[in-house]
Amino acid sequence: MKEYTATSIRNVGLVGHGSEGKTTMVEAMLYSSGVIDRMGRVEDGNTVTDFDQEEISRGISISASLAPVEWKNSKINVIDIPGYFDMIGEMAGGLSVVEGAVIVLGSVSGFDVGSEKAWAYCEKYGIARMFFVNQMDKENANFDKILADLQKRFGSKVVPIQLPIREGQTFKGYVDVLAKKAYEFSGADAKEVSIPDNLAAQVDELSESITEAAASADEALMEKYFEDGELSSEDIMKGLKGGITTGEVVPVLCGCAVQNQNIKSLMDAIVGLMPSPENSSATGVNLKNDEEIEVAIDPSKPFSAKVFKTVADNFVGKINFFKVITGKLTTAISPVNSKSEKPEKINHVYTMVGKKQIQLNTIHAGDIGALAKLNYTNTNDTLYDPSFPVKYDEIEFPEPVISFAITAAKQGEEDKVFSGLHRLEEEDPSFTVRKSKETPDTLISGQGDLHVNIIVSKLKNKFHVKADLADPQIAYRETIRKSVKAQGRHKKQTGGHGQFGDVWVEFQPITDGSGDFEFVDKIVGGVVPKGYIPAVEKGLKECIKKGALAGYPVVNLRCILYDGSYHAVDSSEMAFKTAAHLAFKKGTTEANPVLLEPIYTVKVVIPDEYMGDIIGDLNRRRGRIMGMNPMRGGLQEVVAEVPQAEVFKYATDLRSMTAARGNFKATFERYEEIPANMAQKVIAEAKARMEEE
Repeated sequence: MKEYTATSIRNVGLVGHGSEGKTTMVEAMLYSSGVIDRMGRVEDGNTVTDFDQEEISRGISISASLAPVEWKNSKINVIDIPGYFDMIGEMAGGLSVVEGAVIVLGSVSGFDVGSEKAWAYCEKYGIARMFFVNQMDKENANFDKILADLQKRFGSKVVPIQLPIREGQTFKGYVDVLAKKAYEFSGADAKEVSIPDNLAAQVDELSESITEAAASADEALMEKYFEDGELSSEDIMKGLKGGITTGEVVPVLCGCAVQNQNIKSLMDAIVGLMPSPENSSATGVNLKNDEEIEVAIDPSKPFSAKVFKTVADNFVGKINFFKVITGKLTTAISPVNSKSEKPEKINHVYTMVGKKQIQLNTIHAGDIGALAKLNYTNTNDTLYDPSFPVKYDEIEFPEPVISFAITAAKQGEEDKVFSGLHRLEEEDPSFTVRKSKETPDTLISGQGDLHVNIIVSKLKNKFHVKADLADPQIAYRETIRKSVKAQGRHKKQTGGHGQFGDVWVEFQPITDGSGDFEFVDKIVGGVVPKGYIPAVEKGLKECIKKGALAGYPVVNLRCILYDGSYHAVDSSEMAFKTAAHLAFKKGTTEANPVLLEPIYTVKVVIPDEYMGDIIGDLNRRRGRIMGMNPMRGGLQEVVAEVPQAEVFKYATDLRSMTAARGNFKATFERYEEIPANMAQKVIAEAKARMEEE
C-alpha cells in the first residue's frame, strides 16, 4: 500500500442499524478495489472485518474494524462500525477519528433507530454524512418512500444524487442525477444506457434541487446562480462538497452490497464529495503550560497521535489503533505516552485490513494506523514527539447501564478470570470491572445483556477460562426506630485471672442525618475506667458492620455509654469489647430494627410518545415520579426515585419498551425503609446465605 497525505485521505465510518449490510458493503469495497479476490459472506463467517470468533459464531459485528482501500489515487480508511445497541461504545470510538460517515439504510426498513443514533452522533460532533440505501435487490424495496421520510425528517438538506432503476421487483441499475446519465448493471460493472422515460422528469427536477443545494452552501455560488440562473458542473461539485462538510447537504445514494452493485460509485462519491482530514483538527491540552489548544491536522509539526481503539490479540499481543494528528510516524521515532510520560519503542508501523497487518514505512498526518506490543499505551492515550508535548481530549464512551456479579466457574481460577477481564476492559472502555465497596461481589458492567454475555464468551475463547454471572447483591442497611438501654456483661472465670467487663449503653436512632454512627461517652465517677472506654467504642464499631436483623451494616445509630462496672484484676480491653458486643446485640434487637434499601434517582430520556408507558412502568417499580422536563427534538426527561432492586434490568426493559429509543442514568440518592412484606423475604434470604457460609 502506498503512502498518502491528508489531501488524498478519506476517513469514513459505516454506521446504521444492525443487519443492514455494512460488513457486506466493506467486502464489496475491498473486492472492487482489488484488496481481496473474492467477497466473503457474513453467513459463512469469512468476511474481512468480522473476524473475531464471537462475530463469526453470532453472525453480527461486535467490534469496529479498519479496512483501508485505495481508490482513484486516494485512500479510504473505512471503519466498519457495529449497529447493535450493546456495541454503542464501538461507535463512539470509531466515529471519533473520521471526518465522514455513510449511514446505511435498509431498502425496506429505512431510517430506523440505529440510524437515528448514528445521525445524532454525527450531528453532535459535526461529522459529514451521506445516506446509502442498501439491499435494493429486495422484493419490497422502496427507495421513494425512504427518501420521502428522510426529507420529512431533515428537510431540503437531504438530496438524492442517484435514483434506482427497477423493473418490477428487479434492481436493474441507477441514474446518476449529477451527470444526468443512467447505468444498467452487468455483474459488478455498469454500462451506460438511456434514462428511462418514467424517471426523466424526476431527474430534471432533482438536478435543479441539487443545483440549489450547492448554491445555498456557498455565498459566492448563490450570487452566481442568481445572476446566471445556472452553475457549472465544477461549481455544483464545489458547492455540494462544501455543504456536505458543514452538514448543510446530505446526499442519498443506492445500491446492493451483496451483489456488489453500485459500490464503485459509492467510493467515487466518498472520494469526490466527502471531506479529507486536512482541514480538521483535534482539541487537547498543551502539557507544557496546561493550556487548552486546538491542533490542526498538520504534516509540518512534530508527531502526535490519538489512540482510539485497543485490541487484545492472543497471537500478536495488544494492538493500538491511532490517528496521526500532526507530523508523521516512522520507526525512527520513540513517542512519549501522555499518561505514563514514558517513551514507547516502535518496531513496526502498520495499517490493518481486518485482522491482517500491512506494514508501512510512514503514516502521515490525517491517516489511521496501528501499533503492536506497546508497553504503556491504551485507548484514549496520546502519543507525541518529546518536542511537542500534547494530550488530546478523551473520547466520551457511554457509561455502563447494567451490572452482573461475576465469579470463576472453577475454584482456583479467580486470578485468571480477573486478569482476562482487565485485558478486555482495556479493549472496551464501555465495559467496566470493579469490586463492590458494599457487598462481596465483583461486578462487571456493560451496555446490555448481549454486551456482558459477549465479554464472558471472550473470556472463554480468548483466555480459556469460564465465569458465571449472577444478579448483584443489593447493599441493604439496617437501623433502629426507637431508643433502648441495654446491658452487656461479660464474666468468665477459667482459673487464674478471669475476664470481666460490664457496660450499659443507650442506643438511639439518628434522625437528623448528621451521621451514620456516633459514640458518646457519658461515664461519670470512673465506673468504667478511661482506659477501657476506647475498647467499648471499638467493639461497637465492629458490631455495626453486621446488624442483628440480617447481617447488613447498621446506620444512623448513636451509642451512649452511660454506666458499667469493672474488676480491678479481671477487667481488660478485650473483656469490655466483648461486653460492648453483647450490649449491641441485645439493644439493637429490642430497638425495633428495620431494613433499609438503596433508593436511586433515575433520569429517563425518551421520545414524547412513550411518556405514558414509562411513567406507568416506573410506578409499577415502586418509583416516585419527581418531575418531567421537556427537551429538544421531541424528547422528554422523566425524573423518578426508584429502589435499586427494581432497576437492575431496567436497561433491557427500557430498550424493549421504547424500541431502543430511550436511555437512562441512575445515581444513588439515599436509603429508605423497605416495605415489611419485602423485608421478610430479604431477611430470610440473608439468613439462608449466612448459614451456607
